[in-house]
Amino acid sequence: MNEFKEISSLQNSLVKKVLVLKEKSRERKKEGLFILEGKLELELAVKGAYTIQTLFFYDAIISPTEVANSIKALQTQPEVISVSKEVYQKIAYRETTEGVLAIVKSKSHQLKELQFKTKKPLILVAEAPEKPGNIGALLRTADAANLDAVIIANPKGDLYNPNVIRSSVGCVFTNQIASASTAEVIDFLKENNIDIYCAALSASENYTAIDFNKASAIIVGTESTGLSDEWLGNSTQNIVIPMRGEIDSMNVSVSAAILIFEAVRQRHL
Repeated sequence: MNEFKEISSLQNSLVKKVLVLKEKSRERKKEGLFILEGKLELELAVKGAYTIQTLFFYDAIISPTEVANSIKALQTQPEVISVSKEVYQKIAYRETTEGVLAIVKSKSHQLKELQFKTKKPLILVAEAPEKPGNIGALLRTADAANLDAVIIANPKGDLYNPNVIRSSVGCVFTNQIASASTAEVIDFLKENNIDIYCAALSASENYTAIDFNKASAIIVGTESTGLSDEWLGNSTQNIVIPMRGEIDSMNVSVSAAILIFEAVRQRHL
C-alpha cells in the first residue's frame, strides 16, 4: 500500500486552497479548478475523463485501499493525501461526503467541442439558469434521458459551483455540456440543422403534437422571465405543456423533464 502524505493542520496551504475554491467562483474560474466531494461524484468524474489534481480522504470513513481503487483507471495519478478529522470536518461541504474530496481541473465547454453520435441529436438548451438546484436537476434529467448535449445559453451561474455538482449527483461529469451566448447557440443550432422548440405560452402547440424524431433542441427559460425574444423570434415552433390547475407554469426542471421524455418516448416507439 502506498504511503500517503498526511495533513492535520487547518493552516495548511492546501486546506486553505480547498476552502477558497469551494467558496469563490472567481477563484474557480481563475485557477481552472473546482472541488468535488463524494465517492459517486469521484467515480463519474473519473469516467468522464476529468483530471484529478489532488485527492483528500479521511481514513475513518474510507479506506486507503478503496481510495486507491477509485483512481486506478486514471492515466495521470493525483496526489493523494490523508487528512485528520479536524481537517476533514473543515473542508467537507456536507456530512455525507463519504470521506473523499478532490481538487479537479475544469473543462472548457465550448460549442465547437460538441460531438454528436447521431445525425438526429436531441439537445436541451437552458437560457440563463441561475439557481444551482435547477441546473443540477436539469443535468440529472439530461443524464437519465441520455441526451446528446446540454447547452447553457447566456450562463449566469457557475457550472462547478459545489451546489450544482451536489444537486446534479455528479451528472455535471456525465453530460456533454457547452455554454455560449444566446446568439451563438442559435447560430450553432441553425448551422447544424437542429429544430428549435421553445417552451413558451404564446403561439404554442401542445408538446405532444410535435414530431421530435428529427434533430431537435428543447429550449427552456427561467420561471420568472421565460425565454428572451431572441429565442422566440428564431423558434421552429413554440411548445406548451397544458396546465390543468390555477397556475400557468411549473419549475423549469420539471417542465424540461416532461418535454424531454416525450421526445425520448417518440424516438423509442
